[in-house]
Amino acid sequence: MSGNGEMVVNPEAKEARIGVFVCHCGSNIAGLLDCVQLTEYAAGLPGVVYTKNNLYTCSESGIGEIKKAIGEHQLTRVVVASCSPRTHMPLFKSACDEAGLNPYLFEMANIRDQCSWVHMQQGEDAMVKARDLIRMAVAKASLLAPQKDIESSLVRKALVIGGGVTGLSAACTLADMGVEVVLAERETRLGGLLNRINRLAPGGEKASDVVEKLVSRVKGTPRIQTLLGAEVLSVGGVIGNYHVTLRNGEGKEIEETVGCILVATGAVPLKPEGMYGYDGKTVVTQIELEEMLRDGSFNARKVVMIQCAGSRVPEREYCSRICCLTAVKNALYIKEQNPEARVHILYRDIQMYGTENERMLWESRGKGVRYDVYDVNCPPVVKGNTVEVCQPLTGDVLEIPFDLLVLSTPLVARDDAAALANLMRIPVDQNRFFLEAHAKLRPLDFATDGIFLCGTARYPATVGEAQAQGFGAASRAATVLFKDKLISSALISRVTEHCDGCALCVDVCPYFAIKLEEYERDGRKVKRIVSDEILCKGCGVCAATCPKGGVEVNGFTLAQLKAQVDAALEAV
Repeated sequence: MSGNGEMVVNPEAKEARIGVFVCHCGSNIAGLLDCVQLTEYAAGLPGVVYTKNNLYTCSESGIGEIKKAIGEHQLTRVVVASCSPRTHMPLFKSACDEAGLNPYLFEMANIRDQCSWVHMQQGEDAMVKARDLIRMAVAKASLLAPQKDIESSLVRKALVIGGGVTGLSAACTLADMGVEVVLAERETRLGGLLNRINRLAPGGEKASDVVEKLVSRVKGTPRIQTLLGAEVLSVGGVIGNYHVTLRNGEGKEIEETVGCILVATGAVPLKPEGMYGYDGKTVVTQIELEEMLRDGSFNARKVVMIQCAGSRVPEREYCSRICCLTAVKNALYIKEQNPEARVHILYRDIQMYGTENERMLWESRGKGVRYDVYDVNCPPVVKGNTVEVCQPLTGDVLEIPFDLLVLSTPLVARDDAAALANLMRIPVDQNRFFLEAHAKLRPLDFATDGIFLCGTARYPATVGEAQAQGFGAASRAATVLFKDKLISSALISRVTEHCDGCALCVDVCPYFAIKLEEYERDGRKVKRIVSDEILCKGCGVCAATCPKGGVEVNGFTLAQLKAQVDAALEAV
């Protein structure tokens, strides 16, 4: 090994010429594992002709070393032992491609997430496992075959489902980019929940002004086709070419082909039937109070608000996030209109996200809004026009008279969310909100490519957050729509000669990418499966299900997996 950590071994290798790069990842890996020793170990593995250890393989210099080694040592395979393939594999594959090596001849060994991070207290055993992971990666790499990316056409047009603040923002953003947009709203009026709100927090803008501005932009943009009273009947096709059938408010069916779909269907406030004597008159919800404040029908002088009415309970365990903000905003507005009004807020916890919102809370206290905490095991009790609340610290029962009792209820998923999810084959969580692909890495994407998620259809959000998500989802869609053609990974399922048409794999495919077809062979009708290369995501469920090896996944063939298993068991 040279002084810079470089080692060249076995220059006369006849078959695969594998280069192995071991990354310190700062102290993430090297803080536990001896990377120099791992590099020396890799040098002795079959087919390895070059090894190198460095501080950060993903750095500009690290990438340059990979490219240089491919050229100088005629590498036919590259293995990087470092961090997660999910975040860094595209970068390393791109480096191989730029150096003239087919990017599918690259393999990673995750010795950070799967080794140094999870075995921090087991240094010696972690070294053994790291060697196993590198040995397995090298064994698989020797059997990798070059692949070609899959190319497909696309339609530069988007469907936005939902005409609330999120959908309007997304539609305007896409149209400003030059994209044709179909905006489908199930109600007969654009604006969604914003049509029922009085003012926005923390700035105090009139919600009606925000709605009117957005609606005017949509109506004044020729690229946006608006369908009111619209219903989505069917969705088929793949990213770049989704075939959608809608029914407009007149009952006419409309067919559209779009490249991407944005789901911005929003959420609705829970109607608290049977809670705290709710009647819609003297006991109302926050959204109904908003409407009273907006149309001038509010005239109460003694107002009590109960937080977490219907949320953070066994039926709905989540916090709706915006209820505290809404209550404080409305309490402040009431005090501004009538400083003599008595406003009392009963809460379990106060969640005011952001410094501006926190400032509203202290401003409301300064203006005389009173706050009292209640115990979830001893919730407030409504008796006539009085609320009795037990104070947890003293045990005293406080009696608070009211003219108007306001329940802060959560936003809940729309009733039709599950039906839309089934149509589009997209997931929902236990609360029937739509579920993103990954909360941190892909918060505005669905697992299904070309379909994006934004606003309160995903989870309760403020108006500002919902708008930001609309902008973000439009930007994500633009990354697809502005390509000349779509390129997807070749690591997908492939039907082999062993397929006999048993169709066991058809039912288990989560992406509906496999179907059974009948054709003639030697004068007789034969059945076998066909895999859609665009729909397929290479998850491998089909290959794991098939008992005959009738379907395999490129890059994860039975021979490659067997080589990894044999390598893992080599020490045993």
